[in-house]
Amino acid sequence: DERFELRIRDVITGADLDDAVADIAGGGTWFDSTSFCYLRVDEAWRPHQLWLHRLGETIDELLYTEPDERFWLSVDSSRDDRFMIVSASSKNTSETWLIDSLGSPTQLRSVAGRRDGIEYDVEVAGDRLFIVHNDGAVDFALAEAPLDANTPQQWRTIWPGEPGVRLLGVSAYDRVLVISERRDGLQQIALRPRDAAGNVAAPSPIEFDEPLFSADADDGDEADTDRIRLHYQSMVTPPQVIEYRLDDGRRTVLRSRPVLDHPTSGPYRPADYRQRREWATAIDGTQIPISVVYRADTPIDGTAGCLLYGYGAYEISLSPSFSIARLSLLDRGYVYAVAHVRGGGELGRNWYEQGRLAAKENSFTDFVACARRLVELGYVAEDRLAIEGASAGGLLIGAAVNLAPEVFRAVHAAVPFVDALTTVLDPDLPLTVTEWEEWGDPLHDAQAYARMRRYSPYENVHPGRYPAILVSTSLNDTRVEVTEPAKWVAELRHTTGSDQPVLLRTEMVAGHAGASGRYQAWRDTAFELAWLIDRTSADPATH
Repeated sequence: DERFELRIRDVITGADLDDAVADIAGGGTWFDSTSFCYLRVDEAWRPHQLWLHRLGETIDELLYTEPDERFWLSVDSSRDDRFMIVSASSKNTSETWLIDSLGSPTQLRSVAGRRDGIEYDVEVAGDRLFIVHNDGAVDFALAEAPLDANTPQQWRTIWPGEPGVRLLGVSAYDRVLVISERRDGLQQIALRPRDAAGNVAAPSPIEFDEPLFSADADDGDEADTDRIRLHYQSMVTPPQVIEYRLDDGRRTVLRSRPVLDHPTSGPYRPADYRQRREWATAIDGTQIPISVVYRADTPIDGTAGCLLYGYGAYEISLSPSFSIARLSLLDRGYVYAVAHVRGGGELGRNWYEQGRLAAKENSFTDFVACARRLVELGYVAEDRLAIEGASAGGLLIGAAVNLAPEVFRAVHAAVPFVDALTTVLDPDLPLTVTEWEEWGDPLHDAQAYARMRRYSPYENVHPGRYPAILVSTSLNDTRVEVTEPAKWVAELRHTTGSDQPVLLRTEMVAGHAGASGRYQAWRDTAFELAWLIDRTSADPATH
């Protein structure tokens, strides 16, 4: 899982070259027309070395080794393909180097060095650099600098940032800066026109009609362009590729993901569905957003079934998105909801900070508050609420079901991080050292140990009536080893006072992302949805 072999195919002849690089991290980027760079991983599966492979040669050249176990390397190329952009990132610090393809591949030039707690990304645009950074800006700011900059003192601020509006990235074109940001909990796009002198105008957001959506822009290949491509979707609108003209804002949908006709009701119609934003009140008074989608003819009167999903870690945001598989639930009269709990990034960097380290338990109580709020609002019957989470989201729902098992009818935990304390105590396991910045270091910090001991799902299973629980895992998962969910299932079976099943389903040839191949993924999803529907049916005879 997550180690790959890279091969080269001649796109003109269709023939595969003899060149092959095995046991590497995914991806790579061309340095020039005859050589490319790739990343090797260490024993902890951390991408830590940058290598150069020249076509036709058998001995590769090591360009850089990252010595700090907290940092992962990544590599990309600039829009004009002149520079390779190499980054080393931990959970809260980063450094970026440029390698000029006109020079030696061994010459890595740091753009701004490395300072603890400072993160920055770099966009190369002609003779300028555009830098998205958090130096003095909690939700990140935008700066520019000369191409040869090597210190933050050379940066000039374009936008100082706005609290609560998380600046995600920038694509620089000759006529405009395309800004990706998270505003009001939604990923959005703003345009900042540039003139010939390089002056940048105030931002102008690209507006969309739906209340919930997710929009992003392609990194186009041509800097001198009068149009850009956008990606757009919502909980009821399938993903679209849109051409957006910069001069007049005219939009053309170039592609929309097809949805097969329903066997009885015919073509898919977005107007048959509704999406809403609701809010739950956390135990400390904080308002927690919930995204909700359902069929327009589903009664919101406290009788429907509902599947509530959550994650809440690593500043990962659960953007409103479309799912064909989810239609199977909605067309059966179910409501689907997403709890945007603290620990994610939906409402800015502080939203993340309020759900990590010493504040991690906010994520779990937020989730329970969202579940109860859905019942209060009539979206779901008290005895028909199912919950789902994967990986760190599995920790979320595992902790939530320990806190309030009576709230939930059924639970699906996928590759769940439920033996968190044991895992994070072992620095020899893959990923552990990098995780200390997210959860704390219980190996060297007694307070971090006590804190994780207080919420880790496996340690906190207690006598009580647990709901039906389905745990899915993979034998070859290197991120959450199969022993974690297996131990949790055994403890639940031993402890629960209810007659509800606790099932462990193991993929024998799969990794953290599940089985390979779309057909197997569909079969797995069908099994999981069928199980959740069976456990939350309005007919008690099926339980």
